Amino acid sequence: MSHALSRWRKPCARHDPGKIVTDLALALAVGGDCLADVAALRAEPSVFGAVASDPTVSRLVDTLAADADQALTAIDSARAAARARVWGAAGQHAPHHGASAEHPVVIDVDATLVTAHSDKELAAPTFKRGFGFHPLLAFADHGQDGTGEPLSAMLRKGNAGSNTAAEHIAVLKAAFAQLPGHKPGRRPGKKMLVRADGAGGTHEFLSWLSGQRVQYSVGFPLPDTFATELAVLDKAKLWQPAYDGEGQIREGAFVAEATGLLNLASWPEGMRVIIRKERPHPGAQLRITDHDGNRVTAFATNTARGQLADLELRHRRRARCEDRIRIAKDTGLRNLPLHDFDQNRVWLAIVALAVEITAWLQMLAFTDHPARRWEPKRLRLRLFSIPPGSLTTAEPAACTCQPTHPGPPCSPPASTSSDSSPHPAEVTPTASTTRNTPARGTGAPSDLGQTVIPPGTSGNHRGCRLKNDDQQAPRESFGLGLGKDHAMTDTGIVARKRHRELADRPPLVDAELADELLARAQTEGVELLGPDGLLSQVSKAVPERAAG
Repeated sequence: MSHALSRWRKPCARHDPGKIVTDLALALAVGGDCLADVAALRAEPSVFGAVASDPTVSRLVDTLAADADQALTAIDSARAAARARVWGAAGQHAPHHGASAEHPVVIDVDATLVTAHSDKELAAPTFKRGFGFHPLLAFADHGQDGTGEPLSAMLRKGNAGSNTAAEHIAVLKAAFAQLPGHKPGRRPGKKMLVRADGAGGTHEFLSWLSGQRVQYSVGFPLPDTFATELAVLDKAKLWQPAYDGEGQIREGAFVAEATGLLNLASWPEGMRVIIRKERPHPGAQLRITDHDGNRVTAFATNTARGQLADLELRHRRRARCEDRIRIAKDTGLRNLPLHDFDQNRVWLAIVALAVEITAWLQMLAFTDHPARRWEPKRLRLRLFSIPPGSLTTAEPAACTCQPTHPGPPCSPPASTSSDSSPHPAEVTPTASTTRNTPARGTGAPSDLGQTVIPPGTSGNHRGCRLKNDDQQAPRESFGLGLGKDHAMTDTGIVARKRHRELADRPPLVDAELADELLARAQTEGVELLGPDGLLSQVSKAVPERAAG
């Protein structure tokens, strides 16, 4: 990403544009929905490094939007390169592993509505009587065991048509370019399956798909006079049982082929039309093409082999695309926060990158775990809020919370040992646990604000790293350490201000005063250390006077 966006980096700039775009995508992946939510990453510099300020982020988005076409092309090239590496690392779990005509790579195309709650450029009324935008997206399906990832997205006005063939073709061309191994000018072939709803059932779109030699499964509109042909199917008893989502026979659902009953002369050669009838759920409104109280739907495909029930089930699984859209809306697509249309185009590309990062994480790290199918809400609650590491040693450890950490301060966990371990408040500081206080004016770092954990205690610390004084402790779990109440609330401002106050507070006893006290004690022959020394007597007398 840094290489792709290098031309937009200004001379002497501190922050790299590629790093800023990636940080924005990570902020959306962990729950952000606007540019300012990058503060969630800025609060953890030990995990995410240096994160740009809000004005810097805003200026970069404006800069990319000013040259939107070139910037989006650069972002797409970086995404394609990253996808090739991820799919290669995924091995047999990659969507294109073992791709063939019988098991093709599946691309789902669908559109959705995004409501605009304020006046934005090119926002328009939608066909559902709303107001906003009508983006068109293409997703690579990971199958039943996974989720999916966006390949391309086109932001459109709210009144954009649903069955616009030119826009479907443009989105699919961009999607093909994202696939590993794709070469410009080469047709994808039968190892690719394109699925779409009835909006893709146009002559121009299906003819283009046939020219690309890909398989397709697209919703097909039936003529109003098709009731007569349905009677022929009933009389000839050509209906076959349909399958449910598990591949078992579904009671009351049937499929049949209607290719020979329709005039398909103007449609691409080799196209088949398969219809399905099923009793609609109670209360559903019947349409004019429905027959004998059954809901009748149809789809077109050019796949020549396979049982009708299998082909119909394959097409019906296109509904997983709705899950992918829901995930995208939970990752920043629910609202386009910027005003200019090109700015929101850049935002849509960042949303796609955020969804991809999450899908790649699941594909690489959770191949045999239910988390492979978790949606963003569950991922954030059960995974992204895990602290960076948990301590499993009995040695004294310190909670090294970042001064910029916006969450509540960490507290030592309760003791889990069976012996009589002392309470954290009763632990006497030793040479290995005493806080270091640098001399004034030296600029040395201070560890004020650390919490000492006594031996025999263990537990979770949110938003911090636990470490030994001598060596790094072994870690049982890994996470982003953001917590459920990280960075998105005003508590972060208060916590950062308190940390700065502690760090800037001058020490009560500096090195110069300590040297002076030691020299005077040696001159007058006064013993400072030891059980009967002056310091021991003072440490006993001060609490007694304070209590009195």
